[in-house]
Amino acid sequence: MAPKSISIIALAMAILMAAPMLRAGLFRDAHHVWRNELFQMEDNWRNAMLRGNVSALSSMLAEDYMGISANGMLESREQTLAMMRKGTQKFRSIVVNDRKVRFYGSTAVVTSRAEVVGSSPEGDLTGSYRYTHVWVRDGNGPWKIVSFEASRIRGHGVN
Repeated sequence: MAPKSISIIALAMAILMAAPMLRAGLFRDAHHVWRNELFQMEDNWRNAMLRGNVSALSSMLAEDYMGISANGMLESREQTLAMMRKGTQKFRSIVVNDRKVRFYGSTAVVTSRAEVVGSSPEGDLTGSYRYTHVWVRDGNGPWKIVSFEASRIRGHGVN
């Protein structure tokens, strides 16, 4: 083999070996950008809930969205938006902390803790909750919530 052929083969092998590292770096950078986007979307969700902003919430929920309330009830997108339109569920305060984001391809799972002050037709909602949002991004489109689940934290000193 000529020296030129060897250098081309060596260059090609170096590129093939570096590709996974470059791709990992790109994903790391994308995840950093996505994490910031999702933190902003989570803040937008919180503000929509506090203000009863049906339009804002509607733009965040996927067509096949399904929520599970803290009392175990399933809520479709239409049911969730209808409750907000009627004003039957009201939040005076939602303080979010301990937010974590994990990525699985174009899906993100966001878990948070929320201190809530509010009410619903079933009664007082005031308390501490853990909740999960599952966000999906279709191509370069916007992130959409496909699933939500809330659980009330019971007892004192429990995280």
